[in-house]
Amino acid sequence: MEPRENSNKDCSGYESAEKIILRWDSTASEEARERMIFETDRQEADLYLQAVDEIQRSLSNASISTSSNSNNGADDQSKVNTTIQIAMARLEDEFRNILITHTSAFETDSLLDPSSASTSIHSLHELEDDDSLSSDNNSSNNLLQLQHCESSDSSSYRSTSSIREVDLMPAEAICDLHAVATRMISSGYLRECIQVYGSVRKSTIDSSFRKLGIEKLSIGDVQRLEWEALESKIRRWIRAAKVCVRILFASEKRLCEQIFECVGTDIDDACFMETVKGPAIQLFNFAEAISISRRSPEKLFKILDLHDALMDLLPDIEVVFNSKSSDSIRVQAAEILSRLAEAARGILSEFESAVLREPSRVPVPGGTIHPLTRYVMNYISLISDYKQTLVELIMSKPSTGSRYSGDPTTPDMEFAELEGKTPLALHLIWIIVVLQFNLDGKSKHYRDASLAHLFMMNNVHYIVQKVKGSPELREMIGDDYLRKLTGKFRQAATSYQRATWVSVLYCLRDEGLHVSGGFSSGVSKSALRERFKTFNAMFEEVHRTQATWLIPDAQLREELRISISEKLIPAYRSFLGRFRSHIESGKHPENYIKYSVEDLETAVLDFFEGYPVSQHLRRRSQ
Repeated sequence: MEPRENSNKDCSGYESAEKIILRWDSTASEEARERMIFETDRQEADLYLQAVDEIQRSLSNASISTSSNSNNGADDQSKVNTTIQIAMARLEDEFRNILITHTSAFETDSLLDPSSASTSIHSLHELEDDDSLSSDNNSSNNLLQLQHCESSDSSSYRSTSSIREVDLMPAEAICDLHAVATRMISSGYLRECIQVYGSVRKSTIDSSFRKLGIEKLSIGDVQRLEWEALESKIRRWIRAAKVCVRILFASEKRLCEQIFECVGTDIDDACFMETVKGPAIQLFNFAEAISISRRSPEKLFKILDLHDALMDLLPDIEVVFNSKSSDSIRVQAAEILSRLAEAARGILSEFESAVLREPSRVPVPGGTIHPLTRYVMNYISLISDYKQTLVELIMSKPSTGSRYSGDPTTPDMEFAELEGKTPLALHLIWIIVVLQFNLDGKSKHYRDASLAHLFMMNNVHYIVQKVKGSPELREMIGDDYLRKLTGKFRQAATSYQRATWVSVLYCLRDEGLHVSGGFSSGVSKSALRERFKTFNAMFEEVHRTQATWLIPDAQLREELRISISEKLIPAYRSFLGRFRSHIESGKHPENYIKYSVEDLETAVLDFFEGYPVSQHLRRRSQ
């Protein structure tokens, strides 16, 4: 008799459960279509879940009965199957509604600056540093209480200090979702459960992406953008990627673990990947497009910014995407990092070639600093700011010429003289070498040899000053090579003075002025007058010309003026002292002795200012 009693009880339980399921059948009831079970009182939701449990038990019993009584058992199983399908359709709607009701996008402004985030324990925007799970729904009579599985590794990733998780939903909603998901999955509706979950949560991530400024751009779209537009997008991407990996994706992973805890192996990860795989690929496609785009020097520093950001994020990526099913995300990130590194190396090499081959032939006016010199030195100063990264990336020496190569289009550089330098330092020195080589070629386009030397002096001096002005660059270049550069610009200054002033000072020599014999005084007045006239003309021409030449560095300009005065003024003073009387004793001495020593001292101050002298040299005092 006992079996018959149990059978009656089972039948009674099934019928009661079936009534509850059918009452909420949205295909048969207007009221059921308009109301959601989990938005009514808790008792109704609990009753419905109990009814589903009862139907699931009945389904199991019906399967057993089928083997003993094929006809009645088949009918029972068909009836139970129909009821369970109705229940699962309803639970799918409830699951979707709970997700939508309790889903809201991140306040991205707060997340971009974590210090401004709310610290309220119940805030959606709380940035957590521990692995606690708040739950205010622990009453003993709550049939939907979430039972946490003991797992030693399920939350291990939360130990990463840079990962900060946000409570995406209140604990009660998580409990309800867990309860629904458990029953759907146990009834064989895993695929439907994952699809609903993924579609709702993915739309939330899309909304957060839009707020973070992450656009849906294909690799082709990115590569077609102008670089100026890309620069701002790269800055935005770096900030957004940190939020996405460390907060957005990490929080989604945690939510999946909470909802799908203990309901089956890897189900939480399947839901996580269903939700974030598409957005993650969209996020990393941008960096990938940059890594494979056409290389050019101006891109180097943004590529290094991207590289550093991704390198910093990689440990977090490996932690958040730590499952086998997310291998593709980890691999994509690692490959992008590798390509960014290769792009940086390639750009540096191409920059060296571009400096060597820069083709401009028009001399810069006044022998001032060439735009190429400014560009290259500013560029390598910025390179030195990325020393920490580039020292790791640049592992090989530059491809250079040697004194034995016999190639006139490539300068010499012997590594034996630079022992102990890092490959990066050798590349920077090589850039300076090829820059000087190019400048030397450009100096030959000046018709005036003096101006060519002044041009080299200005440019090498600028190189020296830029190296001295950057502690990182100076450390890598080294004082030995810096002394070599200093010697070069001083040699150029000396060559300038020789080219300009040797011929001028040659006028102030005694040779050719003395005559012998008879009652002569020993000085040829005609030769002396001619000598003064030649000196005056030559000095006036130098003064007129070189006042328009430019030495931008005030200290260097003053030093060269002093050096000129130290040679010119004593020589003129001495010559004037020896021969003034011979001129003044004759007719019209002012036509020959046009300038006093003071006039010349004043005139030298006009040199290298970069603009024409407004008036003629002031005549000497009478």
